[in-house]
Amino acid sequence: MKALILFSGGIDSTTCLAMAIEKYRRENVIALSTLYGQKHTKELKAARDIAKYYNVELLEIDLTKIFAYSSCSLLAHSDKKIPHSSYANQLKEAEGETVSTYVPFRNGLFLSVAASIALSKDCDVILYGAHGDDAAGNAYPDCSKEFNDAINLAIYEGSGKKLKVEAPFVDMHKKDIVKIGLDLKVPYELTWSCYEGKEFSCGECGTCIDRERAFELNGTVDPLVKLREEKNERIR
Repeated sequence: MKALILFSGGIDSTTCLAMAIEKYRRENVIALSTLYGQKHTKELKAARDIAKYYNVELLEIDLTKIFAYSSCSLLAHSDKKIPHSSYANQLKEAEGETVSTYVPFRNGLFLSVAASIALSKDCDVILYGAHGDDAAGNAYPDCSKEFNDAINLAIYEGSGKKLKVEAPFVDMHKKDIVKIGLDLKVPYELTWSCYEGKEFSCGECGTCIDRERAFELNGTVDPLVKLREEKNERIR
């Protein structure tokens, strides 16, 4: 069995990568990272560092032009600011709509591209790190179980029943993912999640808040928080 992992260099995809390596062995795992015009291009460096750490093949693809028509706040060409508030607060303001950092049908596009590459690389399964917290309240609808079931069926049928899609965390919370990763000794200090993409994580955007809370619920501190605090201490 060979697996292709949608790989952003964040907590979810890195934990997914570690699980795949444990299950399928390193030589049977391929990581796929995507540049799509995001402000936080620093995640691509994280992906390269982690792929090097695990010594797995890393493929990179540029889909920036496809999202040129979107005003999503996550994209570099957008004049919208990334919200500095929890997803719970963002969802209240959205009133049932997707949050402003939802990139239109991003996972649908990523998985379709990945399916073509996976078939060309003789892979049997595509894995990605969508989880229950992202799907909650329609924040990111392409992270839901319903979406995963539908895209899995489409890709399975469209590949001549050769390729499946799995989202192992789709029914989990982020704290559960961190727990798995800590048990697998995932190098979370190499990962990147912050949407601002600056030198240190901002600690204020939705993904930073969720990430840091997930570590706290596991009785530990996000290693990126430690780095940020060390930097602040040096400034004082």
